[in-house]
Amino acid sequence: MSELRDLYQEVVLDHGRHPHNFRHMDEASHQSVGFNPLCGDKLTLFLRYEDDVVQDVSFQGSGCAISTASASLLTDAIKGKSRAEVEELIAAFLDMLTAESPPDPERLGKLAVLSGVRDFPVRVKCATLSWRTLEAALGGTDEVTTE
Repeated sequence: MSELRDLYQEVVLDHGRHPHNFRHMDEASHQSVGFNPLCGDKLTLFLRYEDDVVQDVSFQGSGCAISTASASLLTDAIKGKSRAEVEELIAAFLDMLTAESPPDPERLGKLAVLSGVRDFPVRVKCATLSWRTLEAALGGTDEVTTE
């Protein structure tokens, strides 16, 4: 368990400081803004979705290390996936942070490291913000909040 906690801290710090796919995307087919009023995290998620596949994904905004790391990992995880695969990943990720069951590394891959957020219930909304924003973008909603 201590190894997982160490990995959690390392991944959050690394992705928080050096987020992947942190950029504006002019050619986005979908986008949504997510806001967490509790801690001030705000991000815009850009998605280029063609032929039932996520061709590209990026984000911009500001937030805590957990929020930024989660968004960064999200972008890595969904590129090249179909809508059904993305929706399954969203459900699995949200379930990991809100259910009592242990994370399934085979199903979640590197995202399982964020299961450590469950130890800090007040931070769950930070970790799920980008995922809720992804849901909103896929659903055609311009903005979503965690409240």
